[in-house]
This record gives sequence, C-alpha cells and structure tokens, in this order.
Amino acid sequence: MLNRSLPNRFVLSALLALNLVALSVQAADKPAFDIVAVERPRIMAKAAEYLKEQPITVTASHSPRSAGGLHDFFSEGDYWWPDPKNPDGPYIQHDGLTNTNNFVEHRHAMIRMTEIVATMTSAYILTGDEKYAQHAVKHLKAWFVDADTKMNPNLLYGQAIKGRFTGRSTGVIDTIHLVEAARSIELLKNCNSPSLSAKDYGAMKAWFREYLTWLNTHPYGIGERDAKNNHGICWSMQAAEFAHLVGDDDVLNWVRHQFKTVYITRNMTNSGGFPLELARTKPYGYSLFVIDAMAGIAQILSTPQDNLWTYQTPDGRGMARGLEFIFPYIADKSKWPYKHDVLYWDEWPVRQPCLLFGGFALNKPEYLDVWKKLKADSNVDEVKRNVPLRHPLLWVGPMKPMK
Repeated sequence: MLNRSLPNRFVLSALLALNLVALSVQAADKPAFDIVAVERPRIMAKAAEYLKEQPITVTASHSPRSAGGLHDFFSEGDYWWPDPKNPDGPYIQHDGLTNTNNFVEHRHAMIRMTEIVATMTSAYILTGDEKYAQHAVKHLKAWFVDADTKMNPNLLYGQAIKGRFTGRSTGVIDTIHLVEAARSIELLKNCNSPSLSAKDYGAMKAWFREYLTWLNTHPYGIGERDAKNNHGICWSMQAAEFAHLVGDDDVLNWVRHQFKTVYITRNMTNSGGFPLELARTKPYGYSLFVIDAMAGIAQILSTPQDNLWTYQTPDGRGMARGLEFIFPYIADKSKWPYKHDVLYWDEWPVRQPCLLFGGFALNKPEYLDVWKKLKADSNVDEVKRNVPLRHPLLWVGPMKPMK
C-alpha cells in the first residue's frame, strides 16, 4: 500500500521503503509504472520557466468590493451575477455558470504560488539541486512569513456576494490550493534542504497552525466543516494536510472518523456515487472533484494501522467502490449516463489524482494507464481551480532527492 502521509517523526528510510513498494505496482504482463519517468520531462521544463518568476501574493491586488485589508484574501462567489431587473442591487445566483467579471486575482495568485512551489519541490526531489528548493522557499516566505506581503491566516472575505455577504463559509474551499504548498514545506523539511531555515520553517508552521485554528473555531470554518457536500470533504482534505504539517493529532483523528462515518457511510451510495454532486448542474465535474478530494484525504491520512484506502462499510462502500463508479466514465466519458455539465463539459477529464493515488494504493494498473493518457496541464481556470493536487512527486515519488 502506498503511504506518503506518515508523520515527520518517522525516519526517512522507512518512508522510502514504503514508497519503493508503491512504485512497483504493475500488471502481470507489463513493466512497473515509473512515475519518475512520466513526470521528469514535464516538471523540469516547467521548473526552468518558473525560476524566472517572482512572488505575487494577495498584497499585489485589491478589489474595491472587498471589506478586508491589503493582506486579506478576497474572492467572489462564482455563480453569482448582476440582477437584470436591478443592476445595482444584490447579485442573483445561476448555479454552474461562472461570472467571469468577478474578482479572481487572489485565487489566481494562490494557484500560481502553489504551482510554482510544488513544481520547484518536485524538481528538487528529481535533481537534488538546491536552486529549486531555494526558489520554492522564496515564494513560500512571501506568502507565509514576510510581513510586507504575507496573507492573513483566515478566510473572512472568501466568496463574497455583492449586496449580500462580505464573506461566507463556502469561501474556505478556495484554500484547497494551499494543500500542496503545505506538503512542499513538509517535504523540504524532511529532505533537510538547507534552503529552508529553522526560523522560516517555524514561521510557516505557525501560519498554518493559526489558520487551522481559525478553520476549527470561526463560524465560517465550522460551517464549512459541517457542510454535507464536497465543501465539507474539501475542508477535511485541507485540515488533514495542515494538521499533518503542524502535528495536530486531534484534527487528524477527527478527519479519519468523519471520512469513515460520514463521507463513506452517509455521502456515498451503494453504487459508489455521490448524489449531492450528481444533482448539480455540473454533475460530471463535481463527481470528479469530490472523488479527488476523497482520494486526497485517503492519501494524506492512511497509515499501515489505519488504511483509509481499504476501509469499507459492511455493505462494501469505500474508496474502491467510489473509484469503480467513476473510472469507466473517466476512461470513456461518452458512457456518462447522467446529464451533461452546463459548462466545461469538453474540458474534463484531466489527470485526476484519484486515478493516480488509487492506482497505487489499490493495485490497479488500469487506473494508472488511463491517468497517463490524460492531459497533464490545463490552461482552463475551471480545471485549475478544481484540481488542487497536480504534482504527483509530492505524493507518490521518491522520498529523498535524487542525485
């Protein structure tokens, strides 16, 4: 079983041994799946370009509609539009239809940061070249350490709606893109990169600890935590990785319990689908999104003693069932038996992380074969927004830099 989620206190050699087992997944008539060979050209090409990029944080832009300050993350609800009958009044909702005139600069900046940081960390793992780790740390410090540019550790102003709310609990989903940033910090520390000083590492952990506390105590965080659909699951994916970074066992145990007793037992049907997502105006995209988030939780929190990948209810519901439901429609979308998404139907699927993680964890080479054939990088904002785990080497790659 692949396990890339063991705490920092586990020795590096043990982690590497587990990972080597994971990388040997193969069909009887095929060679082992080599994730390093697949990812190296993509990562190294992007890393060469990203070395030229300077940090851009929330302080680089500000919306006049934001009730927050310069360091506060701000976004607007995607599906909210001006009311034709009252153009200056409160926005109205059109579910599934994204208003491209909304303020998205902070979200784009966060996605950009994580893309750069995760790529640099992946390149460091591939090469051992400290210049990649150094560049990753530069961007991480701008977001989480440096007083002039860092983001405040809360989501008070996420997914605001003009004329209705200055912020909402649903805004918490925007920070799913911090999961791979937190993962990168953890890996750079585990790899003993000299570019990540003890002082900066401590400051980054402090930022994520404060944000995790906010997620568990502020009404917005609590509201998102208790959401019944993909929002609650995405809260747990974030909380799991942030808690993993800062060593909060209480949160880790809570998410494990929630995963088993709610997400699998209540949210998933016997067929492996998620009805709250299938009922949306973009049922295909949301079905991909929720199973990817579930896979993220399983990947982060599974241990040899508590394997969320193989956990099942008495009637057989679990991650294997969830992937059995969605896999045929990723392999051949034309077989999708439900209504088509109102937008972005043609843009899906891409390299969904559920296939990669599930392929290794459940010994399913066919999942890996399909994953490899799909598009690795998309320029479509909707896709980038809804695929927060895009860097396989942070999750299934070598556990120490390759020289």
